Amino acid sequence: DLQICQHRAPTCCTKKMEESYQAAVRRERTQSIQALNFELKYMIVGHITAFQEAFESLLRFAENRTSSLFETAYRPMAKEAAEPVKELFTDISLYILGAETTVESAVLRFFDSLFPLVYSRLINPGITDLSQDYTECLRLTRQDINPFGHYSKNMVTELSKSLWASRMLSQALSLGIEVINTTEHAALSKECSRALVKMQYCPHCQGLTLIRPCVGYCLNVMRGCLASVSELDAQWREFISTLEYLTNEMAASHELEIALSGIWSSINEAILHAQLNGPQLSATVDKVCGQPKQQEGNLSSANIVPVKELTETQTFVMAHTSLNHKRREFINYMKRSRTFYASIAERLCDGDLVMRDSSTCWNGEDVV
Repeated sequence: DLQICQHRAPTCCTKKMEESYQAAVRRERTQSIQALNFELKYMIVGHITAFQEAFESLLRFAENRTSSLFETAYRPMAKEAAEPVKELFTDISLYILGAETTVESAVLRFFDSLFPLVYSRLINPGITDLSQDYTECLRLTRQDINPFGHYSKNMVTELSKSLWASRMLSQALSLGIEVINTTEHAALSKECSRALVKMQYCPHCQGLTLIRPCVGYCLNVMRGCLASVSELDAQWREFISTLEYLTNEMAASHELEIALSGIWSSINEAILHAQLNGPQLSATVDKVCGQPKQQEGNLSSANIVPVKELTETQTFVMAHTSLNHKRREFINYMKRSRTFYASIAERLCDGDLVMRDSSTCWNGEDVV
């Protein structure tokens, strides 16, 4: 009653043993594909982590530098500006990681929050009653009167160009892991598991436990079993080319590191522009939002924050060097994996599975 290992000679197998063999080949095939995938997956996961650590390090540096700008040059508003600064860099981080947000919305939300502070602490430092309604009016007015000139739009343009490639690379790496995980759990067809049993275990039914399949026979069986997986070859090659393009884009003229480290400068220029145009801005705001309560004399010392020394330049240089190194190392490795899916059958038929240096092997029917 054997279904797979039918042979004219006497046999020591039963139908139940054949079923056990089918379960065994399914388990072994999954394990052997997982073993092949392991190095590639380990490399991609390692680089996802390394890239994210480098991004976070650069973002922390840029955020600290921006905070230091307020604490040194704009101390009257430093305490209140801390939250909008933190939100800006959180939004940038989320954007790089693939969140449903845009660089433009993050930057413009920051400048919306900044304008009430610049207006009440620098342009009109006597304002005492900064009510919620008046603050909201200033936020909305910012969009119409454009107090920060072209600097806010320039910041959006620069960051969008440099962050786009980083965001795409982050998403592409996650997609790569998804593809690899899917191929590991691709179900074997009934025909495939029968062919694998015939190749690996039918010799056992005749007591030939040491004989192994012939190389050509193994390749035919594996190619048939993995036809759907090897069809990924063209798309995988294209995926590697896309990764190469993205890493080159990241290292091109609009470098992420330069754009992030220049945020504080763009904000500084924007605030200076608003201060220079203070009288015109005040006249427009008074018409739209009304005149707030004024107070003569000095500002409360509660808004003054102690000055922090900027000592993180070395951190930035290290993160910059680390990111560049990781990019090069990663893309060189990935280029070597271009033929990963085209050669999967060859690699599964390598090693202990087949008989290489012997004149005797199993061809599916007999020992040859």
